[in-house]
Amino acid sequence: MSTRVLIADDQALVRAGFRKLLESSPDVEVVGEAADGREAVDLARRLRPNLVLMDIRMPRLDGIEATRRLTSIEGDAIRVLILTTFGLDDYVYDALRAGASGFMLKDAPPEELLSAVDVVARGDALIAPAVTRSVIAEFVRRSPARGDGPPAELEELTPREREVLELIARGLSNAEIAERLVVSDGTVKTHVAHLLAKLRLRDRVQAVILAYESGVITPGQVA
Repeated sequence: MSTRVLIADDQALVRAGFRKLLESSPDVEVVGEAADGREAVDLARRLRPNLVLMDIRMPRLDGIEATRRLTSIEGDAIRVLILTTFGLDDYVYDALRAGASGFMLKDAPPEELLSAVDVVARGDALIAPAVTRSVIAEFVRRSPARGDGPPAELEELTPREREVLELIARGLSNAEIAERLVVSDGTVKTHVAHLLAKLRLRDRVQAVILAYESGVITPGQVA
């Protein structure tokens, strides 16, 4: 089945460029375009795309609030891939906290964008390679600390699952985690799935945020 994509950007030329690129893939169907956040939410509710390519800065309703509304819709999950012009955009972290499954820079090579759509549509999360681990840590450092301590769900994790959570938060891929723990990629995927379910998280991005905010890992720690 093809991935149904909605493009949300206030610039018509940008939308046209993304549509042309996405329609070059036989596995992607562009089901609509939105010129602002409010239209994106309305169209997504009606067209039920698998994924929304979401610009952050848009009129009427910005991409952050639009993302928050879309990811709170019950039923089939609508995933959001944030598109931004700046790798250090102050709003990117807020968008991830709002429920986005990742973000890409608008000037990324076409093949990277197509790959990102595939990754996010499969249910994984993605952070643009241009955004380094230190930048992720900086976004998290700006977030206010939890006042009520770590969530109780952390106590449900096994020691190995907590170890995997720490490595995810440090930016390691499944392959890197498998090499570090001397286990198979499949075993790592199983641990990741279990810890996400126990913590009631959507994807790895939310796991990274929770790990930093709850003190499982602190900014600056070296993998």
